[in-house]
Amino acid sequence: MHSQKNELQIMKRFLLKILLIVAAALISYSSYAQSYSQADITLPDRYFRLLESGVSIVENRLAAEPDATLALLESKPGWIHFPNAILMPAVLYTKKYPVNKRYGDTAMLNLALRIGDFLVKEQEAGNYSKRGDSDWDTYMWLEAYRILESKLGEQRRQSWKKVLLEELQLLEPKLVKRLDYPWYNAPFIITSPNHFAIYASALLVGGHVFNKPDWVKMSTGVLHRFCVREQATDGYWGEHSQSGPTTGYDYLTLTQIALYWEYSKDPEALKALRRSTDFHKYFTYPDGTPVETINDRNRYWGVSMWGHFGFSHFPDGRRYAAFLTVHFPLDGDVNIYGGDMQSFGRIAQNVLYYHEGNTAPIPQDKLNYHHSMKIPAGIRKTGSWVTTYSGIIAPGVSLNNFFLDRQGNFSVFNKKTGLIISGANSKRQPELATFTEVIGSDSIHMPVSSYFKMSEQGDKLALAYNVFFATLDVPLPTEKQLKFDFTTKYKYGEAVSDLNLQLVLVPGETLETGGGQKITLGSEKIEWGDLELGGWIKHNGWAMKIPSGAHLVWPAFPFNPYKNKPETSLSRAIGRLYFPLKNEDQKFRFEIEVK
Repeated sequence: MHSQKNELQIMKRFLLKILLIVAAALISYSSYAQSYSQADITLPDRYFRLLESGVSIVENRLAAEPDATLALLESKPGWIHFPNAILMPAVLYTKKYPVNKRYGDTAMLNLALRIGDFLVKEQEAGNYSKRGDSDWDTYMWLEAYRILESKLGEQRRQSWKKVLLEELQLLEPKLVKRLDYPWYNAPFIITSPNHFAIYASALLVGGHVFNKPDWVKMSTGVLHRFCVREQATDGYWGEHSQSGPTTGYDYLTLTQIALYWEYSKDPEALKALRRSTDFHKYFTYPDGTPVETINDRNRYWGVSMWGHFGFSHFPDGRRYAAFLTVHFPLDGDVNIYGGDMQSFGRIAQNVLYYHEGNTAPIPQDKLNYHHSMKIPAGIRKTGSWVTTYSGIIAPGVSLNNFFLDRQGNFSVFNKKTGLIISGANSKRQPELATFTEVIGSDSIHMPVSSYFKMSEQGDKLALAYNVFFATLDVPLPTEKQLKFDFTTKYKYGEAVSDLNLQLVLVPGETLETGGGQKITLGSEKIEWGDLELGGWIKHNGWAMKIPSGAHLVWPAFPFNPYKNKPETSLSRAIGRLYFPLKNEDQKFRFEIEVK
């Protein structure tokens, strides 16, 4: 009888485990299915809707300012690279598709012709080439010429062709000079890989359009090398080195490889696009923005519309393109981080080369996923939480202001609140590094060695410095709460060291603390210690329990690589939460809750 009872209890426990597993699977599938259906838009249908929106913006501006110069048009935020706009009406006019209401519409043809003629005048007046990155615009104009050539008429065809050839010829010596350089990255080629790839792809298309076989041969060699030698095994093209990605600009480079495949059908290009798709689909937040923690050039980047057609060779890539596109604003005025002329031009390019087919789920559709790279970096999504880690060891501090120091190591994102802790990098600002140590006159703010591991129980990142090493442990979070610990182990010597976290604080929102402080964030400076903080901070839908010894500074203005100095806009400020370290072992425990 006793044996039967035991067997019955064992069977009950077994059945209970089975029921729990099935229930978890159903919950996971339900969450995935809901996420997938909400963002499962149809491409290229939405591209056409976006192009209609973009064309309307351009039509309204040109009608309101018929005599505007190129300089005046581009002086408004979001209107830089205005010539990209030419491809929108050209594609709408020539691309027959069920949802394209502007197919064959002479208004679209006339708009494209007007923009092209306008660019001819600006180029002849010397106002076109002197602009930065005018070759990006030349490519877009070249595509418009290619698809509208039969509608241009002989005189216009010759005038456009003359200018396009003059502009493309400017790229040839830039390519020739660097053909045999050891690496196609910035320390060697003295420009960024995305620029070098754009030179090559523009000449590739120009060579086909204008029958220039030397251009085709030279650009083919460069772009093939990008596929087989320059791409890291993790699927990115490092701008500074292969030891880490430059995530935002990587979209630009992959666009050129995607274009190369369209004209060459080089199987190595397709392999490179497969690796690139895997990299980007993993390292994109649920709001469509690329992960900042692993980026060595930008602290933030908008939803990218570059190169979707390169993803569209694969079912999951088409789903990823749709995921990005659903986060791109459909209506509204032009602005820098969505709706800009470059993005609209790239949407038109996507329409030209998009490959339709079935879709497959991507990580963002799943309730949980995690991914580690070959380099010490990774990302984990658990329900609404996303944590990212970087133990990337930079080759050294670059004096080039366009490359940030790899000093950020950890970020926390929640789908309900957005980024809570930023892992973005900076430059000449050791106070924003995750750890700093000052030994005599030497200031160190990047780790000298690192260790990273992800497991089913949680994640561990260890960072070694001279006097100490630190370990970050992050167990799997619950739906409402995420915990993490920083543990520092003293080695030897003496240093003045800090642990720093970059809090994403929103101007105009309330900040409340356990010490009785409650203010609306503005330009007023905050320097609070333990007494004012009182063990916790509440802000923008999240609350964080913090250990003793904390200090909070607001506003802290991170470095802007394009201005070569710190930001000045309050919208770019962050809160610096820091803890002075002792020359002894210490442990710091944090808890974040989101209601």
